[in-house]
Amino acid sequence: MAMAFSLQFNNPISTFSCSNLYNGTRTQPFKFLCTSSPQSDSSKSKEEAIQDSSGENDKGYVILVEKYRNGTLKRYVIDNDSEMKMFLEEHVPTTSRSQDLDISGMELSWLPKVIKDFVLPSGFPDTVSDDYLDYMLLQFPTNVTGWICHTLVTSSLLKAVGVGSFSGTSAAASAAASAAAIRWVSKDGIGALGRFFIGGRFGNLFDDDPKQWRMYADFIGSAGSIFDLCTPLYPSYFLPLASLGNLAKAVARGLKDPSFRVIQNHFAIAGNLGDVAAKEEVWEVAAELLGLSLGILALDTPNISKSYPTLALTWLSVRILHLWFRYQSLSVLQFNTINLKRARILVNSHVLHCTVPGINECNRMESILLWERFLRPQIIFEVSLEEMINAGKYRSMQIKQLLHMYKEEKYFLVVNQQMPTDFQVFVSFKEGATSLSVFRSVWQTYWLYQNWGWSDNIFDRLEQSLVELRDRFPDLLQQLTDAGWDTNNLSLKVPKEMSINELS
Repeated sequence: MAMAFSLQFNNPISTFSCSNLYNGTRTQPFKFLCTSSPQSDSSKSKEEAIQDSSGENDKGYVILVEKYRNGTLKRYVIDNDSEMKMFLEEHVPTTSRSQDLDISGMELSWLPKVIKDFVLPSGFPDTVSDDYLDYMLLQFPTNVTGWICHTLVTSSLLKAVGVGSFSGTSAAASAAASAAAIRWVSKDGIGALGRFFIGGRFGNLFDDDPKQWRMYADFIGSAGSIFDLCTPLYPSYFLPLASLGNLAKAVARGLKDPSFRVIQNHFAIAGNLGDVAAKEEVWEVAAELLGLSLGILALDTPNISKSYPTLALTWLSVRILHLWFRYQSLSVLQFNTINLKRARILVNSHVLHCTVPGINECNRMESILLWERFLRPQIIFEVSLEEMINAGKYRSMQIKQLLHMYKEEKYFLVVNQQMPTDFQVFVSFKEGATSLSVFRSVWQTYWLYQNWGWSDNIFDRLEQSLVELRDRFPDLLQQLTDAGWDTNNLSLKVPKEMSINELS
């Protein structure tokens, strides 16, 4: 079922202000003329339904269509009076289709999108092997039974150290022992919620910047240890403090494990990931045994064992040293893949100096701690055409010129002219865009950023930036290949929530 809406924008186009209705960000009010009409005749084409809803048969033409992952469509039309109109179609998914009994072949159309995005990898099923879903559905009850066993064994361990007993104790003592086991296991369960949230919400980030997330994992783990360290000061709040500590450390583990798997994969250049992981385990166990031994020796020191301030100060000193070592270890990593941070460094050097830094130099220049959103110039990906029009203050004829200008590219890029104090660009990708398209948009952004003041005409600047891009970008790729960069496997993801289908 589809519902068509007509939004009409009168000239000048720059007077309307519209939000991206589907990504939940940059909300702005706008005036519109809205009519709705359910599609009663299934034989009608979508274009006919749209024109019927607006009462504008045989007038105007569709210039492009924005498609969203939830099935919603936005159709942009310029009529014979050169007025821009936008038609919105919201699709309601149906569940009447028969389901394939083969688990691996299911499309999971019955599963709500928010849950599907949370539990399955981005781009499922195209981004995983055919046996992925079969394995995960069987792995789930496997893990459930394993944790049931863990709960029962924990109760036995507590009784072994004197918290209750299987025999010779009163009913009250046995109940107290069971309650202690439940509280202890609940602490682990609260911590597991942190890993659950991290894996579901941020699973698609680790491939892009494993160094950053591995460092953040240690910061969060340190915060969790502070809660544990405070339990002797507030023994009556042991459970909430220990639970918070466990939650923070579980979040840290949720960041650490996938990040380090990406790093391990970087090490395994001969396809020997299993061997690399096994040897890393040897290094980690050796370090664990040595660290435990030194920790036990420290606890035997009277000053530490009898003085809480001395213990806390010793922990703080060792923890700072631990974080420093972690930062140094991540700094020596030499990735030859190009993520967005390294792409910025490479592109900026090429735009300014016509050269690119080598792998070692670029990795040293890469900021491990700084988030992408704080880098300049600011690049906002996946922006709707209505926001681009509003940001550039374009009229209908200028929109045609803009579409013509980018006909050879797989993206649209405009400069947000509503932020005079900060340089910001909006980028949206067409259907068929690849990681190389993202790379090209970054190069154009940096050229505009470095050459923004040479002309007062925004279209002259955009057009010149595209001329420079098409002339100089092949040289960038050649220099990257000569320097040893992997240009065939760019870690630059094309956003999947929205794509643009440009119509002739």
